[in-house]
Formats: sequence, C-alpha cells, structure tokens
Amino acid sequence: MPASFSVLLGKSVKKIAALRGGGSALPGLFVEKINPSFIKNTLAQLPQGVVVVSGTNGKTTTTKMVVELLESQGLKVFTNRTGSNFTRGIAAALLSEIDIRGKLDTDIAVLELDEAHAIHFVRAVKPRYSLLLNVMRDQLDRFGEIDTTAKLLQTVAEATEETVVLNREDPRLLAVGSSIESNKVVYFGLSDNMRSEFPSDDDMRSDKLSNITDRPPAIATLDDLTEDSAVFDINGSKHETTLKLDGIYNTFNAAAAIATVSAILKDELNINSLVARLATVTPAFGRGEILTINNQPCELVLVKNPSGFRLGLKSFKPDDYSTMIAINDNYADGRDMSWLWDVDFDSLKHEGVSMVSGIRAYDMALRLQYEEVEIGEVIPSLKQALESFLQSDKPKRIYCSYTAMLALRRELGKITEVEAVK
Repeated sequence: MPASFSVLLGKSVKKIAALRGGGSALPGLFVEKINPSFIKNTLAQLPQGVVVVSGTNGKTTTTKMVVELLESQGLKVFTNRTGSNFTRGIAAALLSEIDIRGKLDTDIAVLELDEAHAIHFVRAVKPRYSLLLNVMRDQLDRFGEIDTTAKLLQTVAEATEETVVLNREDPRLLAVGSSIESNKVVYFGLSDNMRSEFPSDDDMRSDKLSNITDRPPAIATLDDLTEDSAVFDINGSKHETTLKLDGIYNTFNAAAAIATVSAILKDELNINSLVARLATVTPAFGRGEILTINNQPCELVLVKNPSGFRLGLKSFKPDDYSTMIAINDNYADGRDMSWLWDVDFDSLKHEGVSMVSGIRAYDMALRLQYEEVEIGEVIPSLKQALESFLQSDKPKRIYCSYTAMLALRRELGKITEVEAVK
C-alpha cells in the first residue's frame, strides 16, 4: 500500500474517532496494521534522530521537560504529548503532525516509551539517544521481577546509536552503563547531600543508602534544593533557578532532562536559555497539575509505586488541605497493590484523609487504618466520591493511580478547565 494512502486512511480514522469520542490511540493502531513500517519510515526523516525516554517513574513529565528545553535551543521537536507510551500512541501522534504526503516538519523526536514496549520500538527504530530514568518496583504482574525490568532497559541502551543517559544513583542502571561501551554513556545524578531525599528501590527496603562506590562523574546533578528553587551543576558550573515543578521528584527529573539536552547539543548548548526555560516548565497532566474548583486549588498527584507515593507525600504538606486517595487496579495501574504496605502514611495522621475511593478503596482504607490515619468516607465509585469530596471548602489534593487519575480528570473537566488529552 502506498505510504500516502495509508496516511490518508489513518487521518480519516483519526477524524472519525474524534467525532465519536474514541480513544486517542485507535488511529495509530489502525495505521500500524495497514502499514507496519509507518513509524520507522516517518521518523527516518528527522535530521537529528530520535530520543527514547524510559524507566519506571517520571517518564511523562521528564519527556515534557526534554522537549521544552530542546525548544529553548531553537529545535523543532515531535513528541507523543498525551503520554500514550505504546507504539500505537506514537503512530497516532504522528498522524496529527504529518502532512498528507507523510512529511514531518521536525528536527528531532522525543518519545516516552513503556519499558516493555520500548524494546519492540528499538528493534524497528534505532534511537540516536536514550534517557533511562530508574528501575523501581512497579506493576510487577506485568513485567515480573525488578531485574527483568532492568534487562528491558539494557536492551534499549544497547540499541542506542550515539548516547545513553543514565541515572548513576540507581544501582541497576549503573550496571547497565558498565555493560555497554563507555564512550556511549553519560550520567545524571545527585550531590552527596541530596541522596537521602531520593531513595532507590533497594533503599526503600533498607535502613542504609545503596552502597554505590566510585560513582562516575555526571554531566548534570541536582546539587541543592529549597522550598522554591533548585541548584543544578551543569557540566561543572552551578546554576540556581526557581521551578514550577511541584514535587521534589520532579527536580531530579529535571537533572535528567538537562543531562539529555546537554548530551544532544554538546558545545552548542546555550545554558542561559536552558535555565531560563526550565523555570517555566510545568508538570505534565495528572503529574502534580493544579486545577481550580470554586476558587480553591485542587491538585492531582499520580502515584504508581512505593517510592513515588513516598516522595509525593513528602513533597506536599497536608496542612489545611482535604486529602483524597483513589486507587484502581486496572491493567494500566498494575494488579498487584501489595506495594501500598511499603508506603509510610505517617504524614497524614494529623489532618487525616477525607475520602478513599477507587476499585481498591477498601484495601487502601485498611492500610490507612493500620497506620491509624483517620478516614472521613470510603466510596468506591470515583464519580460519587469526587462529588462528595468537592463539597469541602478547603484546598484539595488527590493522590491517584493512573486509571483513577484519567477518570477523575474526565469528571473534573465537566466543572473546570482541564488540559485536553487528545
């Protein structure tokens, strides 16, 4: 089938799906079926190639940061902006950007990819750069043991043609770095005084930090952090900036994004422009975004695993806030919710939790009761729970698993302005 014809059909399906309120990935799935080489051939046009972003935590917001920092350097960037990180999501996003002849007017692509789907992608499309963020216990029923996830990311690293950017604070990714050519690897990391703030998966199960000796030099590190600013060491020089990225975990992701852009631009990097743009970047949808309900803030905080939940609780003080926790166990969330017992909920004891909801509401409630955290209501129905929760006249914060976050955003979109997810 001629490429232009498959593009025409794909765009038609996309328009029909939009009219019927269908899923954003459906047109991508269709075009992949009729033209299996669609993604490979389209991305082959890009003069500066493809960047793959993968890992357990932080992919969506970090991808957004890499995109915006590259744009600060004058590059035109294609990305899968909705966070749909399977190949069909990338194909659907490409259909929105290309013209009817299949031309993509872009310099470089930055693509968020689920760990398991990343290995299928790199078999077809060799990335020029890859950024691998971390390996944590997450959705174990999907990927198996944590070392299996590390092997998936190692496959991505081995397929990368030019530069692999790795988290030197993650022992499993450090092992990945030692297994490939050293001239292909650069690192991002933390200063010594920041390490205790960002535990690895192993650290979560130990009273001591991982014994990583002889940590390799990093081209970007998070050097220091205050309530409203951060200091980054970029190629040996320190730069302080304010941030709009709520959540301390996003500041470490910022170091990852800086390292990636530095590795791509090399001597052409304009650090002043990069730091200025970094100060304006906001979180991706559902990753710490702040909505306005009845003139009060309502924050959505995505939680997927014990480390991410722990850092979320540490980042956002519960004082004077109404808190809701919504936990589903659909496929995209991971079915194994035993990780909730690895999270310390002590910070919620003073204010309590106003609402617990979702498919696993009673499991979550049991965990909070065990921690002696007072619970206002338990309502499994997300719609009903949200209606009750929003009656509070205090600022609000909702910690939610992935599919719960999507469902809550749909409901919130009926009463306030919510960023569209196409």
